[in-house]
Amino acid sequence: MADPATYRPRPGEIPTSPGVYRFRDAHGRVIYVGKAKSLRQRLSSYFQDVANLHHRTQQMVTTAASVEWTVVGTEVEALALEYSWIKEYDPRFNVKYRDDKSYPYLAVTMGDEVPRAQVMRGAKRPGTRYFGPYGHAWAIRETLDLLLRVFPVRTCSAGVYRRAQQSGRPCLLGYIDKCAAPCVGRISVEDHHDLASDLCDFMAGDTARFVRRLEAEMSAAAADLEYEQAARLRDDLAALRRVTEKNAVVLSDATDADVFSMVGDELEAAVQVFHVRGGRIRGQRGWIVEKVEDATDAELVEHLLQQVYGAVDDARDPDASEREARAVARDAVPREVLVPILPADLEQVTAWLTGLRGARVDVRVPQRGDKRELAETVRKNAEQALALHRTRRAGDLTTRSQALAELQEALGLDEAPLRIECYDVSHTQGTYQSASMVVFEDGLPRKSEYRSFSVRGPEGDGAADDTAAMYEVITRRFKRYLADRHASGELGSTGEVGAEVDPEERRRFAYPPHLVVVDGGPPQVAAAARALADLGVTDVALCGLAKRLEEVWVPDDDYPVILQRASQGLYLLQRVRDEAHRFAIAQHRRRRSKGMVSSVLDDVPGLGPARQQALLARFGSVKRLRSASAAEIAEVKGMGARTAQAVVDALAKSDTIGPASTVQGSRAGMLDP
Repeated sequence: MADPATYRPRPGEIPTSPGVYRFRDAHGRVIYVGKAKSLRQRLSSYFQDVANLHHRTQQMVTTAASVEWTVVGTEVEALALEYSWIKEYDPRFNVKYRDDKSYPYLAVTMGDEVPRAQVMRGAKRPGTRYFGPYGHAWAIRETLDLLLRVFPVRTCSAGVYRRAQQSGRPCLLGYIDKCAAPCVGRISVEDHHDLASDLCDFMAGDTARFVRRLEAEMSAAAADLEYEQAARLRDDLAALRRVTEKNAVVLSDATDADVFSMVGDELEAAVQVFHVRGGRIRGQRGWIVEKVEDATDAELVEHLLQQVYGAVDDARDPDASEREARAVARDAVPREVLVPILPADLEQVTAWLTGLRGARVDVRVPQRGDKRELAETVRKNAEQALALHRTRRAGDLTTRSQALAELQEALGLDEAPLRIECYDVSHTQGTYQSASMVVFEDGLPRKSEYRSFSVRGPEGDGAADDTAAMYEVITRRFKRYLADRHASGELGSTGEVGAEVDPEERRRFAYPPHLVVVDGGPPQVAAAARALADLGVTDVALCGLAKRLEEVWVPDDDYPVILQRASQGLYLLQRVRDEAHRFAIAQHRRRRSKGMVSSVLDDVPGLGPARQQALLARFGSVKRLRSASAAEIAEVKGMGARTAQAVVDALAKSDTIGPASTVQGSRAGMLDP
């Protein structure tokens, strides 16, 4: 643990301007990002007597080893920069809002030449319009099925679309008039794009315009005695009305608002939001947040708004027209943002949201009327979400802390192992040797930092055994650690604003673990210890977990460390070990599958995939090709006498090696009979 006085900036160094600051640990990793109206006033608050600080702030300042800051022109710029840095560095001491489930959206890929409507989850993509979120994917499909009567936009995948173009025949939806079939030219690409824009406008709340248009067209068809057309329009109109009726009217038709509510305690909070567009609830979303930093409710609300609306800029398509960009922004950022408590910097948040929307945004707490009642409904949903989360993860925060404390005591560590790396090796009788590195921080998996290794061995054909493989993997990982540590120059300066490191150049291995776990017993532990000793790495603890009796082995000990079967520390080690085993097997299977789809013909000079396919079409299998002469092979279109002879020689050579290596698979369709 570091003493904050060792890296405290000298008096007068910190400016009084607004800006954003970052705390880094001893290895250069950003562990906390914050903003301030006055950098001097805010940073000075961290360097008072540690005993007077909140316990989470105490842990942060004693984990940090340096602080740096960047001055900006306005507080709104500080708000935007803080969001971008939190997203970039993912600091462990900042509040993180995690979705309590992955919500599906109705997405229209307006950035594509031929837009497609589909169900999407996960990160939002630039150039795509999103509507929702919905509680269930089936609700989106049901809604989309109704809308395709009026807005028959493409819903097929790229492969289906290309096959329809090549064959000149549309898919089933094209035949039943639920797709305008741009693949076969029934509608131009430009008209189809306009049709997709109309669908987006309808989903964004502009429903009355399309209802009036269909009513006028239906009346005109009936007046012209075109009763079949009028009947189709009547059914289309009924479909639109069913879509709008699915969402209950809760506020006036002109109301566009996001209604937030938050319920929690000192450790966690549940957040819910209802997205109201055109007076109707268009979607609902929820988050669970662990309060890892000392933040008030007002600051939590500010961080929440940063996360929810900060992605608007990321999702913008740079090639979109100004009208499309404005429509996306106004759909994502409504006129009103109703919150349970005003954010800490209300003026700056309002100015930031107004800039994103391109029009005035009102952030306020509802006091009376329908909006107050709706906010109370949202609050009840947040209470239920928190109760469900506590039921599912009862005691999780406590048990994680208990597990880390038990490991610290059992292994005699100076501090709790907040970062644990586990290694495992997987292979099939010595072939396709692969290894995994999984990372757990604060008792939770950090999958973005998982790594896989292809074990090469001294001769490039794999390691002799598991211990040699473990020695190689540990050596390679910590060689990278030492190299990146040297390249980063230890980031030893404190309190100074240096040149920014390009995110692409950020060091991936410059942050060492507190504890290395290997899957295995004394032999694997000894191999890993030898690798660390050969590299001169002495500040990393090491242990191994043997599967048979779940014994914990440490270097140079004749007897294992025995943890109780019900120990939370043992449970955490088992989770880490099992995750490393799963990841190693997955990597091994990928390598094996890739190797199995290689053919003996791949190494023939001048014989590419097209010629291999031609040989398959002519002979049907490698067995028949093996019995063919060079002259017969040369008769295949595209084959010359030299290439044909090379094929014969390659097949003859594979016969001398053995049938197992003759044909490993069928990338070009060369299947054994």
